[in-house]
Amino acid sequence: MTAKAKLSGKARQSTRDKLLDAAGLLLAELGMERISTNLICERAGVTPPALYYYFADKFEVIVALGQRLMDRQNEALARWIARYADTDIGAYADRTEELLRETAEIAEADPGGVWVERALHSSPRLEHIRIASHRYVTDLLTNAFAPHLPGHPRARLWLRVRMLVEFGYMAVEMLHAESDTPRDTIFAETARMQKLAILDLLGQQAEASVV
Repeated sequence: MTAKAKLSGKARQSTRDKLLDAAGLLLAELGMERISTNLICERAGVTPPALYYYFADKFEVIVALGQRLMDRQNEALARWIARYADTDIGAYADRTEELLRETAEIAEADPGGVWVERALHSSPRLEHIRIASHRYVTDLLTNAFAPHLPGHPRARLWLRVRMLVEFGYMAVEMLHAESDTPRDTIFAETARMQKLAILDLLGQQAEASVV
């Protein structure tokens, strides 16, 4: 690849990111229904043809926003799994609060990230992104837990993990929905409940081995 081509690729990525960042901020300020492609272009400082090079309409922009946020959170999860790959499932159970905090920090650092999370739940057009991402997260965690739980049917393990994933994301959203509850309390209580659910898997396996 030539230097010119590399520069061109970076410029295209920069323009796309500008559009997404602008859309995220507008989503937080105005809500999804009041956003328009013209407003996004104006905030990003680009022309409408530049937006339509990447996106067909404002919903495609919001879809891309949701995908970008989910991808960043999924990357954090993969790093968290790798961090404790040489330990045991108890180590994962002890460190769920660490993952919850990292997930929340990513949403809060993303332009409009908290509102993107809300849109992923409220809009039928965005639901598929959230569900696909949560299933992907469930697969990663199931793969990490399964070697430590050889006697557990994978389908049952996957379901338990899938419910834990959903619970974790709901708790992260509570940080902004329940302003009267200290965020440290939400993190600690969620982590405690997740730890109990993970360790319960070990208990079930021990009971099965006795039988």
